[in-house]
Amino acid sequence: MSEALLRIQDLNVSVEDNHILHGLNIEIGKGETHVIMGPNGAGKSTLGQAIMGNPRYSIDSGSIVFDGADITAEATDKIAKKGIFMSFQNPLEVPGISLRNFIKNAVEECTGERMRLWDFKKKLDAAMNVLSMDTEYGDRDLNVGFSGGEKKKAEILQLLMLKPKLAILDETDSGLDVDAVRTVSKGIEHYRKETDGALLIITHSTRILESLSVDRTHILVDGKIVKTGDGSLVDEINENGYEKYL
Repeated sequence: MSEALLRIQDLNVSVEDNHILHGLNIEIGKGETHVIMGPNGAGKSTLGQAIMGNPRYSIDSGSIVFDGADITAEATDKIAKKGIFMSFQNPLEVPGISLRNFIKNAVEECTGERMRLWDFKKKLDAAMNVLSMDTEYGDRDLNVGFSGGEKKKAEILQLLMLKPKLAILDETDSGLDVDAVRTVSKGIEHYRKETDGALLIITHSTRILESLSVDRTHILVDGKIVKTGDGSLVDEINENGYEKYL
């Protein structure tokens, strides 16, 4: 395994006094692609939210170390600045702020540097081209009136612009048709080539994994990792489902 970028040790997480995750241990190396798979309600999204410091999710015990720093008790904005990005399963609509301005503000906040408007527009247009997005989407309010596929593309657009060290993708292919999945996968591949960033892909499907090289696969059931393997474990789940692990 390459040098550890994210190390999760004995992680226990609760939501409103409901214990969701039980003693999770995961280590992700720089540039690696890890997959968290499991049936609905297994706790997959809870893991992503806990890593990002969502205050609704209480870390009862254990630790999360990212790039050598303990982020277990860090706030979400500080975690983002350290280089972790999360693509949400159900992206929120934000009336009154355009997609372009939202991403510009996010990039400047994470890098601490102001970007010249023309330079930013040039980079944003290039990233939108990767995702086959009309540049006019940049002027629309963030996710307002967007279709499911457009919302997911907007999430991946943020990924391409922010260039994080670790990207957590939560059910990014949920509700997408075949063409949209292909476009989103293209964006993810582009991110990997441009940054050599690590990926933690949370999914109960396998469609988005078809064009990606997976280093490690973790099967999560009832808040516990019951099996860890290489990319071939994805094929096993695709063929046989989760029944043997339930």
